[in-house]
Amino acid sequence: MGRARLLLSDFIVSFMWIWSGILLKTVYKYLDLGHQPHGEIVKCAFSLTNMFFFAFLAKITNGASFNPLPVLSGSISGDFSSFLYCVGARIPVQVLGSITGVKLVIETIPGVGRGPRLNIDIYRGALTEGFLSFAIGVISLGLATKIPGSFFMKTWISSVSKLTLHILGSDLTGGCMNPAAVMGWAYARGDHITKEHIFVYWVAPILATPLAAWTFKLFARPAKEKTGNKSKSD
Repeated sequence: MGRARLLLSDFIVSFMWIWSGILLKTVYKYLDLGHQPHGEIVKCAFSLTNMFFFAFLAKITNGASFNPLPVLSGSISGDFSSFLYCVGARIPVQVLGSITGVKLVIETIPGVGRGPRLNIDIYRGALTEGFLSFAIGVISLGLATKIPGSFFMKTWISSVSKLTLHILGSDLTGGCMNPAAVMGWAYARGDHITKEHIFVYWVAPILATPLAAWTFKLFARPAKEKTGNKSKSD
C-alpha cells in the first residue's frame, strides 16, 4: 500500500512540475521582466521558491519525486527489489505524469512552448547533460551526508546549485537534468525516439548518476571510518 501511494505521489508531483514551469513562464511574461538585472533576480527568486515548494512536497509524501535521477541514485545503494521497483515502476510513472502534464498544457494553453531543445551536436550535448547530472548528483549526496537533518539548509544549497547548473546549460541543452520532463515535451513533439533525445537526455544522465554515486563513495569516506583510522594510527 505504501509503494502504491508513493507511485501515485510520483505521478502527481511529476504532473505538477510540468505545470509549475509553465505557470512561472506565464508570470514572467505577464510581469514583462525581460533580461534586465532586476528581472533576472525576480526570476531566480520565483524559481528558488518553486524548488522549495517541491522539496516540501517530497518531505510530506515520504520521497515523492518528479525526477528519475535522484530515484535511480537512491536505488543503487538499496537491495535488488528496491532497484527493480524504482526502475520498473517509479521512473515509468514519473514519465507518464510528465507526458500527461505536457499534453494537458498544450491542450489548455496552445503556443505556450515546445520544451527544451538541443542546440549543439549530440556528443557535446551528451557531455553537457552528463556533466550537469554528475555535478548535481555529487552535491546531493554530499548534502545528504554532511547536513543530514537541516531541511532548510539542504534545500537552499541544493536549489541554488540546481538553478546555477540549469543556467549554465540552458543555452546548450536546456540544462534539464530531468529525463522525465524532457520526455514529456519530446513525446508531444514526436521526437522522443530520436537518437539525440535518447543519448543526450537519457543515456548521458543515467550513466552520470551512478558514476557520481561511486565517485562520491570513493573520495568521501564516512566520518566514523576516518576517526577509526586516525585512532589506530595514534
